[in-house]
Amino acid sequence: MPGGGDDDRFKDLFAGRAGSLLGDMKAQAEKDASLTVPPPETKLTQAKEQWARDQRQPQSRRTDGGGRLPPGQHLAKDWPVLDLGHRPLVPTDQWELKVLGAVARPLTLSWAQFLALPQAELTTDIHCVTSWSKYDNRWQGVAVRTLAEAAGLRDKAAFAVLHCHDGYTTNLPLGHFLAEDSLIAHSWGGEALARDHGGPARAVVPSLYFWKSAKWLRQITFLEKDAPGYWETRGYHNLGDPWKQQRYG
Repeated sequence: MPGGGDDDRFKDLFAGRAGSLLGDMKAQAEKDASLTVPPPETKLTQAKEQWARDQRQPQSRRTDGGGRLPPGQHLAKDWPVLDLGHRPLVPTDQWELKVLGAVARPLTLSWAQFLALPQAELTTDIHCVTSWSKYDNRWQGVAVRTLAEAAGLRDKAAFAVLHCHDGYTTNLPLGHFLAEDSLIAHSWGGEALARDHGGPARAVVPSLYFWKSAKWLRQITFLEKDAPGYWETRGYHNLGDPWKQQRYG
């Protein structure tokens, strides 16, 4: 977690001092933060569940000759679009991000409030469970650590569940979700994140397969105990480390 001078910065932002933008926020607690209606089954989701049941692993295709590409992956020339068959349209003037669960200060951020938080820019590789990888993705957004600090993450928190506008959910241990290169991204390559790729805002957790980097994000719930998400309850691995080929099971 941030420390030193960062502590003073967060105190300025969140301790209710005059003129602080977030000091005027009305944090909203919800009794049950984890309720999400799962999306309907489609031929695509049924096929991917069958792959998981079959424990299907792609053959290793190393195309760069180095150690940067995880086993079983190949480099993609473009950025493939994968989803559950529904790409929600969420105008930024209606967008909100809730940060709930095991926190001292539950948050509900508007788009303007989200953009007013300290911004981060990171360049990362991404690795999809379907075997493609894409190098040097330049993201802009808010570090997950910044949101956790703002909400007053409690010591007992150990996991997070991400909730999305299409009904999708996914779970992450905080060791990965709070990594220094994990963020909630609103831009890619200097441009606003496209709807097809999860805009207005999506999670980016580069240390895990990309299904963990939930698109169309609307809520983060911090939990004491793990709560597997959409694909994790349909045969996919609960963690999803690409270097260990934790695709299924």
